[in-house]
Amino acid sequence: MAENTSKDMKARLKSSYDAVADTYNAAFTTPNDPVRLHYLELLLSRLPSDSQRTASMLELGCGAGVPATKHLLQIDKPLIHVTGNDLSTAQLDLARRNLAGYEDRLTLVEGDMLGLAFPSETFDAVTGFYSIIHLPRQEQTQLVRKIASWLKPSGLLLANFAVDESEVNVQEKWLGEEKGWMHWSSWGEEGSVKMLEEAGFSILLKDTKQVEGDANFVWLIAQKAASEK
Repeated sequence: MAENTSKDMKARLKSSYDAVADTYNAAFTTPNDPVRLHYLELLLSRLPSDSQRTASMLELGCGAGVPATKHLLQIDKPLIHVTGNDLSTAQLDLARRNLAGYEDRLTLVEGDMLGLAFPSETFDAVTGFYSIIHLPRQEQTQLVRKIASWLKPSGLLLANFAVDESEVNVQEKWLGEEKGWMHWSSWGEEGSVKMLEEAGFSILLKDTKQVEGDANFVWLIAQKAASEK
């Protein structure tokens, strides 16, 4: 996908999520979402031992901050500092309200996740719930390599990808919204595993699950290699 075309696509995505934020959150986000919180707990249980007291995490596509971001901030052990990124201004406005009181451990960053820049070995873990799949799949490959550089040795990535391979999947009126244009892309289940492995990750968990009323996803927890001593 040409750079200008990608920018145009992401501008449309931002406009769409700004327009459908309330509808999306009513349909897909609940404080006790069993799927997201299940995999999040599995991720937390695998954090390296030196991350058990304090941890730094990046959430790609944090949306309104519920349920995942809030769950992370409510945990006492480890005490987690969260950087939340989202493309949508409206979603981040909701996140600021939903996460009021946690400002000392929360940084919210608006913009394209592929354009993020962090020093090497910044985070103990990175998550991407229903978010990386919005990127063109060539950009997903670029992003995964960047994530590997942002993670500390033995750091973890939790993300879900579509099971079926699709270069472009577009809905003009997603969620029945006139302004709900939406874009997804996928290497498929095995292609997504290969993408992570080629970026230097080891797959710790691969779980295929169909979310009720939604598409079929593969959930992956992957670990960056430990540093050599």
